[in-house]
Amino acid sequence: MGSQIRSINPLRRFQKISILVQILYHARKEPFYGSWLKKKLIQNDYTISDGTLYPWLNRLTFSGLLSLEKRNVEGKIRKYYSLTEFGKKHFDKIKEYLRELYDEIID
Repeated sequence: MGSQIRSINPLRRFQKISILVQILYHARKEPFYGSWLKKKLIQNDYTISDGTLYPWLNRLTFSGLLSLEKRNVEGKIRKYYSLTEFGKKHFDKIKEYLRELYDEIID
């Protein structure tokens, strides 16, 4: 079997990573639930479907970056996500990389 070469869209990849960074940022500030985060992302001109957002939240939780707390809000169970200590270390490292990148490419 021959391998296929696929094209890459750097802007789209950067947007996806930016959304992941936004998730970690908001989780560090205060616990949030999915629909609140989606509204916040839309306000900041990020586009993400529920079919992408919720699996990402699950993977970040499974990876130990986010913790999950179920709360009863007006008779409904709402999942609140917050940043774990492990997630804080990752987020701090990401901020270092972003500072270095900014200093390097922005005049």
